[in-house]
Amino acid sequence: MRYNQLGNTGMFVSELCLGTMTFGAAGQNAQWGLIASLDQKGVNDIVGRSIAAGVNFFDTADVYSFGESERLLGQSLRDLGVKRSDVVIATKVHGTMGQGPNERGSSRGHIMDSVDASLERLQLDHIDLYQLHGTDAVTPIDETLRALDDLVASGKVRYVGVSNWAAWRIAKALGIADRKGFARFETIQSYYSIAGRDLEREIVPLISEEKLGLMVWSPMAGGLLSGKYGPGAPGNGEGRRASFNFPPVNEDRAWAAVAVMREIAKKHDVSVATVALGYVLAKPS
Repeated sequence: MRYNQLGNTGMFVSELCLGTMTFGAAGQNAQWGLIASLDQKGVNDIVGRSIAAGVNFFDTADVYSFGESERLLGQSLRDLGVKRSDVVIATKVHGTMGQGPNERGSSRGHIMDSVDASLERLQLDHIDLYQLHGTDAVTPIDETLRALDDLVASGKVRYVGVSNWAAWRIAKALGIADRKGFARFETIQSYYSIAGRDLEREIVPLISEEKLGLMVWSPMAGGLLSGKYGPGAPGNGEGRRASFNFPPVNEDRAWAAVAVMREIAKKHDVSVATVALGYVLAKPS
């Protein structure tokens, strides 16, 4: 396993990060029932195998199965006897966690309440990377950044990052943080795959200029690039993508890419999924 610098920090993380959106019992709730399918036993197996393979980076979010993903991950680390300093734990805040008007977004109040709830579910005393999980069009960016800076100063959070933001908004936040001396974003988490390369236009130049780390979500386009779907696919294409069509993908472009990847996979005796993941890993950003 290779390890990369996390943004412009002194922390190193495995180049493969285990995402935990599927952690949670199937059918637990309407929103996450099509995605989550793993109970504690299944989570322990996947986390254990990942650690054995050299993975030290784990990414979750409070909104994944409404906190259940965080709880399962935290319990798994306990069950497996994992030393805290051997893993880097990332989670996120922003999603709707209740019916109240203040149980969502990136306000100071919601961030402060959410970090304590995440720490409790994860059974940790600090979060290595705390990320904003979307854009809050109401809360001033200054308010959000001040709250994150206070969390870093308190020791509850080591570093902060952002997910699913436009490049201009990230640049604005970096400018505010530099001007006011706040903790700055160290990472950006965005969708990227061989079938979805939009971030190359603005996000990639931004992270290169600002020395930010890129965390890619769904490098196989929700399984679309796994080889299980589309023309020439073996079997019947069953899987999450068959019932949960996300992220949106230009399928004509995707099938053309999959056709080429099938030939590459056959030539090198690997899976189509390995080729799709290799494409992302080969990118310098």
